[in-house]
Amino acid sequence: MTDDTDRRIIHSLRCAPRAAFRRISEVIGASEQTVARRYNALRRDGVLRVVGRVNPAVDGQVEWVARLHCRPGRVDPLAESLARRPEITYASIASGGSEIICIVRSPSGERREDLLLSRLPQVASVLGVSVDLLLHSFNAPGTTGWTGHEASLTPEQVRRLTVERPVPAGPAVVPTAEDAPLLDALAEDGRASQTRLAELTGWSTPRVARRLQTLESSGSLTYDVDALPERLGYELNATLWIRVDLTDLHRVGDEISRHDECAFAGAMSGRHNIIAVIVARDTADFYRYLTGRLARVDGIKGYEISIRVRRLKQAASLIHHGRLVSPAHA
Repeated sequence: MTDDTDRRIIHSLRCAPRAAFRRISEVIGASEQTVARRYNALRRDGVLRVVGRVNPAVDGQVEWVARLHCRPGRVDPLAESLARRPEITYASIASGGSEIICIVRSPSGERREDLLLSRLPQVASVLGVSVDLLLHSFNAPGTTGWTGHEASLTPEQVRRLTVERPVPAGPAVVPTAEDAPLLDALAEDGRASQTRLAELTGWSTPRVARRLQTLESSGSLTYDVDALPERLGYELNATLWIRVDLTDLHRVGDEISRHDECAFAGAMSGRHNIIAVIVARDTADFYRYLTGRLARVDGIKGYEISIRVRRLKQAASLIHHGRLVSPAHA
């Protein structure tokens, strides 16, 4: 069972995914041994994964939000098949088991109508598809996102963890074929030490350090911190499809992204122009959020709610038997 120390460790990692255990221990007031032991247990038990990934914009890729309305009883095989595809970065079943929500990464020139239809193994089971372009993420990588908010760090603790975070400057560095072993290793374990990365790539440790600094500082290499809310006591997950006027789009999206309950918020094309993923303990907790924090956000013209029934994939991790696992090991 997780506790406040585990949640503070998760929040620390969202702020500084590769921070040393000693640095985290100094910020949260636990021993270095405790931080290391707790992190390793969370990772071993499939509650938490830190993974490195290439910024999709660097190599001309974009992300699309897809909603597939399916025949009852035909959803699970289709959703599982989609979740295993590398271009699918998020997948879940919602709306009583009749809807699949997924995020698809593709080259920017790919036609929207070809995006999913060419990938669906059972098109006959799909009653309708909507695909909209993800225009902007309001959550800054590594600093925001759901953390098990009842034990969040203070603003000063966040500042101490993020003060040394590189600020992307200059043009993004496009990874080369030589970077593949490094990126593959980080996709498996975003916290692998430079020594371990040197072993896996066959590079020298100084070369690993230099390349990491180059890719991170240019914004080409980012890190996702995957955590399973259910294992932290938060059972309800909902996707909000929000409609606002264009003049309010950035303000509303940014405000929602700062809510403790918000795991992700983005601007997208389509009739609903904001997508927000909300995490709550239960139905009552979610209702309090809707009628409290969300209701106080000015400018919302309308919304729909999709309640998640089953989570299949998030970021670079598959959910297998209630655990976060690498796609290579599923």
